[in-house]
Amino acid sequence: MTDLQSPTQDNLEFMIEAIKTKLRMASGAAMQAGSFSLACYEDVKDIYDIVASKDKFSISEVEAIVSELGKLRKS
Repeated sequence: MTDLQSPTQDNLEFMIEAIKTKLRMASGAAMQAGSFSLACYEDVKDIYDIVASKDKFSISEVEAIVSELGKLRKS
């Protein structure tokens, strides 16, 4: 198990990849881990924790999660 308490680029990349995998994102290529700053680490971790805690997601839940990740991406 990865220790996600430390805000590192590796941990950020791990969480983004895990979210993409769990949500089976067709547009996963558009959501590159390098597009996120360590400044938003806690927000990404909150999303990761929610995604990791559920087995299934409705379409509207996936859209909301992707929308939140989109807001966190570097401009």
